[in-house]
Amino acid sequence: MSPHILVVGGSIGGLFVTTLLQREGFDISIRERSIHGLDGRGAGLVAQREVFDMLREIGRVDLARFGVTAKERIYLDRTGAILSRQSMPQTQLSWDTLFRTFRAMIPSERYQGGVGIERVERDGAGLILRHADGTGERADLVIGADGIGSRIRAAVAGDESRPRYVGYATWRGLVPEAAMPAAAAETLFERFAFYEMPGSHILGYLVPGADGSVEPGRRRYNWVWYRRYSETELSSVLTDADGKVHPFSLAPPQVPRSAVERLHADAADLLPPAFAAAVLAEPRPFVHAIFDYNAPRMVEDGVALLGDAAFVARPHTAMGVAKAAGDAFALRDALVRYPDLPEALAAYERSRLDIDRAVVAYGVRLGAALG
Repeated sequence: MSPHILVVGGSIGGLFVTTLLQREGFDISIRERSIHGLDGRGAGLVAQREVFDMLREIGRVDLARFGVTAKERIYLDRTGAILSRQSMPQTQLSWDTLFRTFRAMIPSERYQGGVGIERVERDGAGLILRHADGTGERADLVIGADGIGSRIRAAVAGDESRPRYVGYATWRGLVPEAAMPAAAAETLFERFAFYEMPGSHILGYLVPGADGSVEPGRRRYNWVWYRRYSETELSSVLTDADGKVHPFSLAPPQVPRSAVERLHADAADLLPPAFAAAVLAEPRPFVHAIFDYNAPRMVEDGVALLGDAAFVARPHTAMGVAKAAGDAFALRDALVRYPDLPEALAAYERSRLDIDRAVVAYGVRLGAALG
């Protein structure tokens, strides 16, 4: 009999594994905390091999055409002059388009939003997924795909196994192409641009529009500004407009106006003119603190971790989505190959543990100048 599988987390990783397993006939459903859905929260993503493999798996390689290609990399100095350039074409796909495509493959009755999950409990009969309202539901296998703040992680790695703040955060903006000043667009568009300074750097590139459009005039400019903050400073950075401190990030509506004004003032003081203009053109930036995390293991007694619930890699790697895709493929392959669930989960862990640890280590090396 096919195990009853519940996936906690309805973002990209949860959608990947659910799509693959339902295609194999498994009884699988998603529980997602968000009430309003996750569409519209993404920017661009670098499509690594695993992402193309996933698109090929579902017969949607055509989505690879819905990307924006940066023809070269440029490095600016403080005045805005180009210090160096490299011919390194790179295509950014649309996270939103990828999300919508895989979300559409899950029947509505199999994707339940607005469900807060607090923990996994075990009793003599198996697993109970405990909801925030106190109710519960049974499963033979629980897949934790609930990201950096995973509630499922404790059932595998223990309560004390948590991500470690590395000393810096990213401010991000997604500026409609038409809102970018002409001079900034001339310098930054069609390129992957960088500016580096001690303890900080900013980069930016064009990505598809919110509707997935890659037509000139309908795209967005995505900038990412890495900045150092002490632990004390981080608490202030992650305090929302209502005075609540968040553990990992603030979404655009949560960022206080005063914080936006400080960011804009710093941009004018510290950045080359084109990047300063891009930051000032974003009235609603958002912020993510950067963390490292390596799970000591990925499975335990009927619970499996996937994606950022298991390993959090710094964004320099551009491998977050690819890592989730690789995990999803490996878990699907193990469950198909081994009818015995403990054997399947052990095989999954063996196939991904070292790979995912290497991705985290790669991010640490890339971020050494900032952390």
